[in-house]
Amino acid sequence: MTLKDMLAAQRIYILLGALFITSLVVSNLIFQKFFYWYPVDVEIFGNKLFEISVGILPYPITFLITDLISEIYGKKRANDVVVTGIFASLFSLLIILVADSVPATSWSYVKDDMFHTVFGNSVIAVFASMLTYLFAQFVDIQIYHFWKRLTKGKHLWLRNNFSTWFSQFVDTFTIVTLLCSFNIIDWSNFKGLLISGFLFKVLIALIDTPFLYLGVFLFRKRFNLKVNEEIDLLLKNNTK
Repeated sequence: MTLKDMLAAQRIYILLGALFITSLVVSNLIFQKFFYWYPVDVEIFGNKLFEISVGILPYPITFLITDLISEIYGKKRANDVVVTGIFASLFSLLIILVADSVPATSWSYVKDDMFHTVFGNSVIAVFASMLTYLFAQFVDIQIYHFWKRLTKGKHLWLRNNFSTWFSQFVDTFTIVTLLCSFNIIDWSNFKGLLISGFLFKVLIALIDTPFLYLGVFLFRKRFNLKVNEEIDLLLKNNTK
């Protein structure tokens, strides 16, 4: 790989990391609003499909990005992005705590109670999300590379969906349990939100599979990669 290609690969990796971190942090900040989408008239334990938090919208993007990084840059680089996302979440949590603690002026458009209502519970949400996210993302990466080794780099759809489905169930179960435990969500909605949230994530995983194929195709074409070949960002001996 030429030096020019290596620099291009590094820039793309940084951009993917930025998208990952942004999606993660934003999902933690907007989680308190719930929306509905009723493609079919079905109720599960009193909750219609789908009644879910808007925080779920950017969250699946993180799994798509880690799968793409895993495929092209390898397991270590995917884990590095996950750890960076944890740091970003902690830093955003600190900013929220400071912003919530300082008093608003008398002429402030956003008053203390309004700010606390919107962002106050984010402290609990970010903490809960970090625990579930850390576990789910590492589970996703481990399963992804297990199937990658087993299939010798073939059947991309298999490892993409299997790893995402399992890790998303772990994530959904844990986050709903924690939010109910902190009385942010009533326990009566637990089963409905668990199943609804998981099914929505499964649907998103199916939808994002063609995008993963497209991303992998573009990477392999741009950097002339073979099936199961990864880019080593620290490799210097092959640069020219």
